[in-house]
Amino acid sequence: MARVVVGLSGGVDSSVAAYLLKEQGHEVIGLFMVNWHDTTGTLEGDCPWHDDRLFAELVAKRLDIALHVVDLSEEYRHRVVDYMFAEYEAGRTPNPDVLCNREIKFDVFLREALKLGADFVATGHYCRKQTTTLPDGTECYHLLAGSDPNKDQSYFLCQLSQEQLRHALFPIGHLLKPGVRQIAQEQGLATAKRKDSQGICFVGKVDLPTFLQQKLAKKVGNIHEIKAEWPKFGRRPLPDYANPNPTDEQLEALAAGWHYTVRDGKKIGTHNGAHFYTIGQRKGLGIGGRKESLFILGTDVAENVIYVGEGDSHPGLWRPALKIANEVMHWVDPDRTLATGDTLRCEVRIRYRQPLQQATLFCREAGLYLLFDEPQRGITAGQFAALYDHEELIGSGVICE
Repeated sequence: MARVVVGLSGGVDSSVAAYLLKEQGHEVIGLFMVNWHDTTGTLEGDCPWHDDRLFAELVAKRLDIALHVVDLSEEYRHRVVDYMFAEYEAGRTPNPDVLCNREIKFDVFLREALKLGADFVATGHYCRKQTTTLPDGTECYHLLAGSDPNKDQSYFLCQLSQEQLRHALFPIGHLLKPGVRQIAQEQGLATAKRKDSQGICFVGKVDLPTFLQQKLAKKVGNIHEIKAEWPKFGRRPLPDYANPNPTDEQLEALAAGWHYTVRDGKKIGTHNGAHFYTIGQRKGLGIGGRKESLFILGTDVAENVIYVGEGDSHPGLWRPALKIANEVMHWVDPDRTLATGDTLRCEVRIRYRQPLQQATLFCREAGLYLLFDEPQRGITAGQFAALYDHEELIGSGVICE
């Protein structure tokens, strides 16, 4: 049996993960991370981290396992929050949960666990790991979706490396959420009925503009409406799915984001800073009196202008393709890496909980292009596109624009 350090977060999932590992005969040690102290922007009703610690202590006592506490707040601020601020300031929309897993839970936390003599680290993620042995005797680790389709969290782990997966265990990945709660109830764990955490990893549910104002100042700018009849919408080329080898120029045109100027639409209001908004966002505009909701189509942080359109079917919300720069493409299994000129049929999600979308990946010198079988809503620069081969997550990359 192995020595396993479990990231006890104070939630039901990590609690049951610890229980299952102990039942399997492993030596289990709990490690609670303190990653954020500032409550600026945190919405009322969210428990601060010290409540999480209390629940982790109750679970550790119930399971009769040691619990260590480590403060990783400086690393978290530097690696996750500062990155998040910088991306919003640049007009992109980051995913801090993906960064938190890559940079904190399976890097800084892993190093702390190894100091405790850990053979493995375990978390309460709803995903699975599979190991295969290659002909040369080395092991290859595969990241699979969780068995619960409503809770699958493999997307958040899309940037993990082989070395990180080598040390990782996901004890509840084969279970459904109701089953996890039932186990917690049966074992008398304090977290059995505790609500799942929401919002930013280790920060909680926040009012995003208020949270971002810690570093990004308010700056009043204009809101311009782009009508669905804007002429350039009708000029974009349509995908030629009968052509298996489109040119780089064709792929670039299909993957390009929409770009607007103030001359393309009428001013209909003001906002407090373009960097507080993201493509596809509906709430927070403060403009009513419409048959359908207004959605953000684009932001220009240089000119401090945001562009909106009415209705979910507005053409400015939809695109057939996206681009990933070669240098930011990450392959979970390096053997799946594409060479320039290669093509791959795959399934893709560009946000958590999105159903998998059928697409073709084209690897070119100018970058990697994902051409979807159906147009996608709200493709957003800074987000991660995760690639799947059926239930296996094979790679991911940051969307260019």
